Amino acid sequence: MLWMTLLACSGHAEEPQKEPETMANYYTRQTRINDVMNDAVFGDYGRLIFPVNTGYWSGTTLEQLQLTWYNYIDPDKTVEVCNYLRAYADNCFIDIYTEAEKQSNPELRNTGLFFFRGNSNAPFAICNAGGGFSYVGAMHDSFPHALELSKLGYNAFALIYRPGDAYEDLARAITYICDHANDLGVSRTGYSLWGGSAGARMAATLGNSANLRQLTGRTDLPPASAVIMQYTGYTTVSPYDGPTYACCGTSDGIASWRTMQSRLESLSALGIPTEFHSYNGLPHGFGLGTGTVAEAWINDAIRFWQSQSGATAIHSAKANAGRSEAIYSLNGTRRKTILKGINIIVGKKFIK
Repeated sequence: MLWMTLLACSGHAEEPQKEPETMANYYTRQTRINDVMNDAVFGDYGRLIFPVNTGYWSGTTLEQLQLTWYNYIDPDKTVEVCNYLRAYADNCFIDIYTEAEKQSNPELRNTGLFFFRGNSNAPFAICNAGGGFSYVGAMHDSFPHALELSKLGYNAFALIYRPGDAYEDLARAITYICDHANDLGVSRTGYSLWGGSAGARMAATLGNSANLRQLTGRTDLPPASAVIMQYTGYTTVSPYDGPTYACCGTSDGIASWRTMQSRLESLSALGIPTEFHSYNGLPHGFGLGTGTVAEAWINDAIRFWQSQSGATAIHSAKANAGRSEAIYSLNGTRRKTILKGINIIVGKKFIK
């Protein structure tokens, strides 16, 4: 489990919400995916927990879940996310479109926000999963991120969007959250946009203040204070782009880390704050990177967001002490000891 701490917001610290007793161990690795989707506690939105485009995922149980284009799916995190959603089933899902709009366009029923609550009036993040604009891989690429952010006191939303109208749905989500900030108990300013692969393109596009105005039709919405991107080949550069953190694996066959690095260098040349990390041997779609050389990258991303928003403060990262001494294989898998062949130690190759 990633490190937990307190979040200080607007000069004071609060305890993140307490987890109810009913959260732990209701679902297990052996729970059937269909049983989660059809659990009565979720009502009509249970089907959105896993991709509605069924051709892009496989597996019968939570432990067996596989998602197209993704690697290092953590069964324990999948179980934890499902138990969290069940524990907060009464208020974890938000419709961003009205019933009238959904009746006019039934595809809008495949959208919504899953809300992972943090501290009252703390900043929020919107996490956008990838899936090649063909499906939404939320269980690996946005739900885990949102859950970890909420543990730290941030308010985090995971967007379920229509792959063919992704930018429109993200624009609507930003509008909805800002317009209902008081009711949701979140700060309207200092928010961040997160995304992996296709979701990273969404975050970058709406993290551009000119695009935000164009896609929302609004001039009163605050721009994102930070854009957090993983593994995408997005190359567009504009002086209206937001401060950007990006990371990618060096063995990503879909999104080149060099392309990502080059774009951030161009943003930096425009005076836009950036931070870039590449991870030796990692392929596409590593998510939180649990058990890999990229583990705890989210801590760096949060600190970058904090430095841009000025609205949050992270006090410690105790769980990652000693992480620099970890040993990994060339493909990013953690090792207990140095083995014969190529080892990655402190981000550098060591041959035994």
